[in-house]
Amino acid sequence: MDTCAQCGAVSDTPCEELFQRLLALDHSRQEPWGPLHGVAVACYRLQHPASLAEGTHAFPLELLRTHVADGAGASRKLTERARRTNSHRVRRRENTTPAARADVPSGFAFTVAEVAVDGSFPAGGHPERVRSWARATLAAWSA
Repeated sequence: MDTCAQCGAVSDTPCEELFQRLLALDHSRQEPWGPLHGVAVACYRLQHPASLAEGTHAFPLELLRTHVADGAGASRKLTERARRTNSHRVRRRENTTPAARADVPSGFAFTVAEVAVDGSFPAGGHPERVRSWARATLAAWSA
């Protein structure tokens, strides 16, 4: 068992590998994984600060707040709107400076390891586990 230095998850499988497995399921666009892709990415990035550029935490936090408060349909709409503006046709300045570590929490109560269950991200209960992941991420960022 290893402990993730960024999120505190304890697992036989590194977080990055679990996340790649989840992304493969997300990209299948099948229920229950596909519709929760944006929320899963937001949770993972907020819990793994090395994946965040400075100042890029606002939208993921907004997405998680929307998901927890208003449900999957509302967060899906927000994700779709963001996807439309994330086009190669939209020009914006790239900020690649890593997030400042001082403002990023660590030691989350629920991580990608819990969402994965046995490493396979079973369909049964997946939406509830993702919601718990979102709640734990928001709680840590709000502390």
